[in-house]
Amino acid sequence: MSNSTLVDKKTLWYVIGASSLGTLIEWYDFYIFGTLTVIIGKTFFPVDNPTAQLLSGLAAFAAGFLVRPFGAIVFGRLGDIVGRKYTFLVTLLLMGLSTILIGCVPGYKDIGIWAPILVLSLRFVQGLALGGEYGGAATYVSEHVSSENRGFYTSWIQTTATLGLFLALAVIFYVQKGYGEAEFNAWAWRIPFWVSAVLLIISVYIRLKMAESPMFSKVKSEGKASTNPLKESFGNKLNFKYVLLALFGATMGQGVVWYTGQFYANSFIQNTMKVANDQRTMLMLLAIALATPFFVVFASWSDKVGRKWIMMGGMAIAICSYFPIYQKMLDIGDGKKKELVADKSSKSTAIAADAKNAADSVKTTTELSVYTDGTIIKNVTGAKILSRATLDAAVAKATTDGKIKTDEDKTKVEAAAKKVDAAKTVWLSSSNWYTLMWLVWIQIIFVTMVYGPIAAFLVELFPTKIRYTSMSLPYHVGNGIFGGLTPFIATALAATGYLNGLWYPIIIASVCLVIGTLFLSNKINPDAED
Repeated sequence: MSNSTLVDKKTLWYVIGASSLGTLIEWYDFYIFGTLTVIIGKTFFPVDNPTAQLLSGLAAFAAGFLVRPFGAIVFGRLGDIVGRKYTFLVTLLLMGLSTILIGCVPGYKDIGIWAPILVLSLRFVQGLALGGEYGGAATYVSEHVSSENRGFYTSWIQTTATLGLFLALAVIFYVQKGYGEAEFNAWAWRIPFWVSAVLLIISVYIRLKMAESPMFSKVKSEGKASTNPLKESFGNKLNFKYVLLALFGATMGQGVVWYTGQFYANSFIQNTMKVANDQRTMLMLLAIALATPFFVVFASWSDKVGRKWIMMGGMAIAICSYFPIYQKMLDIGDGKKKELVADKSSKSTAIAADAKNAADSVKTTTELSVYTDGTIIKNVTGAKILSRATLDAAVAKATTDGKIKTDEDKTKVEAAAKKVDAAKTVWLSSSNWYTLMWLVWIQIIFVTMVYGPIAAFLVELFPTKIRYTSMSLPYHVGNGIFGGLTPFIATALAATGYLNGLWYPIIIASVCLVIGTLFLSNKINPDAED
C-alpha cells in the first residue's frame, strides 16, 4: 500500500477493473439502442409512415437521456445511505436486464401498441440505471485513493463511455457482416442486445466479490453517514452552489464536446457526407481506439497541474476548431463527389441508373406520382433519381391512400429505397479516408481533455457522505440533457446550412468556458476523502 492509495495495489486494480467493466457494459447497452435507432423505429412503431418511425425511434433514444438526472437522484441518494457497492450492482442489473428484454420484445406487427410501450418503458429503465451507475463507479474508485494519483486512477472509469461506444459499433458491425443486411434487418439486429446477457453475468459475478469503499465504510462506522442526502446536497446553499458550478462551469461544456466529437461526427459522416457504412464504421473504430489512451494521459497530467485548465483548454480548442474541422470534412465529401461525377464509367453511375429504373418500376406498380417538379434530384454522378426523403413521403401517402396493397408492391418499394441509398453512397479514397479519420481523432482528443479529469474534479467538490448524490446530478444533467441533445439539435440546425449545427455545441461550451474560467478553482483538494 502506498501513500496514494487506501488499499494495496492488487486490490485497487481489481476495484478499477471491476468498476470499469460494469460501467463499460452499461454504456454499451445504452449506445446499441442509439446505433440501431432506424431499425428499432421500423420494428416497434407503426409501419405506415417511415419518417414517423425514425422520429419515434429517436424519441425513444432521447428518453433515456432525459431520465438520467432522475436516476442520479434516486440512486445517488441510495448510494449515500446504503453504500456504493450495492447501489451500482442494482444499476448494473437493471441496465443489463432491460437491454436483454428490448432484444426480446415482439414487433409492432405482432403485438401492436404494446411494442412501443414496452420498448419505451425499458428505455426509461436504461436511463435511470445509467443515471446511477457512473456516479457510483467514479465515487467508488476515487474513495480507494488519495489526491496524489486520483486523476490517474479515476481516468480508467472515464474511458468506459467511449469504449462502450466502440464495443457497440464493433458488435453491430460484425453481426451485420456475418448475417448479411437482409437477415440483420429482419431479426439479427437483436443479437447485440442478447450479447449483453453474457457481459452481465461476468460483471455481476465480479462485482459481488467487491467490498465497500474504505472512505464510505469509515464514515458509516463513525455514524457520520447522511440520513437525508438530497436535503444536504441541494438544500444546503453552499453545497448547492457547488452543484450549480459543477454543471454550468464544467459538465455542460464537457457534455457537448463529448457528443459532438463522437456521436455528431459519426452522424455527419453518415448523413451529410454519405460515406459508405463499412468505411464509416472502421473509421470511427480506429479513431476511438487511437484516442482512448489520452483519457489516462490528461487525467494523469491533471494530478500534477490541476484539473481546471486542462478541461477549460479542451473546451477552448474545440470551440476554435470545430468550424475548420467540419469545413475540411465537407471539402473531402465534395471532392469525392466531383470525382464520381467525372468518372462516368464508375460503379456509382451504374447504381444510379439501376436506382432510377427501380424507382420507375415502383411508380408504375403503385401509381405513385413521384416524378413531378421538385421531386427529382441529381445524384453525385449526375444521374436523375429519386431522393430517399421524397420516396419515403410518397410511400407514406400511397399507403394511406391504399395504393400500396400487395406484398409485391412493398417489395418493390423496399428495393427502390435501398438502391436510392446505394446510389448516394460515397466511397472514399485511401488518402481521404485517413484524413477524415484523423479529423475525427482530433475531436475525440478534445473529449479526452475535458472528460479525462472530470471524475476527479467532481469527487473533490463534495464531501464523502453526500458525494454520490451531489456529483451525479450535475454530471447527468450536463451530459444527458445538454450533451445528449447535441446530435438532435445540431442535426436540426444543420438543415439550414451544413455547418450551422456546430453553433449549439460552440455556444454551450463557450458559456461553460467563461463560467469555469471565472469561478472554478484549479487547486487539487487533498482532503476530498475526509
